[in-house]
Amino acid sequence: MATTTRPASLDLNSAFSKASSQFRGLNAREPGQWPILPKIATWSAAALVVLGLGWFAFVQTANDELEAERAKEPQLKQDFRSKWAQAVNLTELRKQKQQVQEYVTQLEKQLPGKAEMDALLSDINTAGLGRGLEFELFRPGQIELKDYYAELPISLRVSGRYHDIGSFAADVANLSRIVTLHNLTISAPPRDASGKLTMEATARTYRYLDVNEIAEIRKQKAEKAKGAKK
Repeated sequence: MATTTRPASLDLNSAFSKASSQFRGLNAREPGQWPILPKIATWSAAALVVLGLGWFAFVQTANDELEAERAKEPQLKQDFRSKWAQAVNLTELRKQKQQVQEYVTQLEKQLPGKAEMDALLSDINTAGLGRGLEFELFRPGQIELKDYYAELPISLRVSGRYHDIGSFAADVANLSRIVTLHNLTISAPPRDASGKLTMEATARTYRYLDVNEIAEIRKQKAEKAKGAKK
């Protein structure tokens, strides 16, 4: 008995035709009514899109983090070199710190205390009189409070010979306490043939603040800052 076989191409064409027929006439508003193949295809496409977007977002985020860390690398290397140099020279740095502290302590000793200000003003006056100068003005101003010290300006006007005025300025600079001269002007009085000159200047002397004064200044600053925020 003879048998006949159907060509494979016909079977494939038939299967393809049946499958494609399921995609015809689909109602986008009622996906629940779709045949099984369109449902599977739609869900597969949606899953691939979601996976693709998720993967892209993950890779992009990871890439941004990687670039951010790479940007930090030069600064981290610089910090490492700096700290390494400090660690190597730690002993020397400690010696330098001690020297600076000793220098600061020495400078602080040159600042008079609150009780020593009157004696310092007397020293300035004595330095001028000792050089034969005549004081036409010696007027301490308002004390200016800084963070850790107070500054006292003194308006001066003295008259005398040129060399005596120069010696007086040198004497003031060599006082045991810090005194500086500012806005110094020297002029000859009109119609004066005696050879005397007049020097006007502002002498500034400094004193350190005690613990209570520093605490009071910090308290005032804190109150001002608090009032500014309101």
